[in-house]
Amino acid sequence: MPVELTGKVALITGGSNGIGAASARRLASLGAHVVVADVDEDRGKAVADEIGGVFVRCDVTVPSDSAEAVAVAVSTYGGLDIAFLNAGIGTGRSLGDDFDFELYRRAMAINVDGVVYGAHHALPELRKRGGQIIATASMAGLMPTPGDPVYGANKAAVVGLVRALGGAYQDIRVNALCPAFADTNIIVPLRSALDEVGMPILPVSVVVDAFMSIVEGSGTGEAWFVQSGRPAEPFTFRNPPGPRAADGSRIAAAQKDPISLALKEK
Repeated sequence: MPVELTGKVALITGGSNGIGAASARRLASLGAHVVVADVDEDRGKAVADEIGGVFVRCDVTVPSDSAEAVAVAVSTYGGLDIAFLNAGIGTGRSLGDDFDFELYRRAMAINVDGVVYGAHHALPELRKRGGQIIATASMAGLMPTPGDPVYGANKAAVVGLVRALGGAYQDIRVNALCPAFADTNIIVPLRSALDEVGMPILPVSVVVDAFMSIVEGSGTGEAWFVQSGRPAEPFTFRNPPGPRAADGSRIAAAQKDPISLALKEK
């Protein structure tokens, strides 16, 4: 069932193009106030102007930039309801002879640190209003990606973070958006190879539809896959084997998070 978005406040990183820009347009069309955050000032300002939102320059690898983006949302619109942590890049490199250390560090900083910093700074404001975090991961976070193992590791980290945060808070929701190859700038270096093997390319609108399903849903700690030819939905993770007592019996505490339990006891 659609939720009322009129007057809600959304912050979108990587909001100047692709999935971020399309999501900004969709949210704004439904009455939300949108803060477009990006390093691309020209495109970011253009998107913000188009939708009647505001732009803030935000390098997600810099913690203070994420803090400022949240502050702009609060000072301009009075709070924050949705943090769409969407900024990301690919590397197109292996760990072999073509490995690029600087590119590796940049991908880690944008794809992982950027989500961590964004979540850290958005959480206090989101918890005031029962809001939500949506992080853009990828199908690469749910399945092996031999062609870009660093990207796969980045996105698997985002999925793991979302699943952990989803169980850590009762007053907000945290979910991941995991699209396959979508028609955005990130696939430009791969486009000819994808076309050659007949790989379907998702229209950005389909990914935004899945994003809106998350926004309007009720789940948390979920990773929504978006694949061509099938409806988007949360990926079903198989439970890992838990520890047993010496006699083979199940340990009740193992059904919960043992680290959280240990910290609470301190």
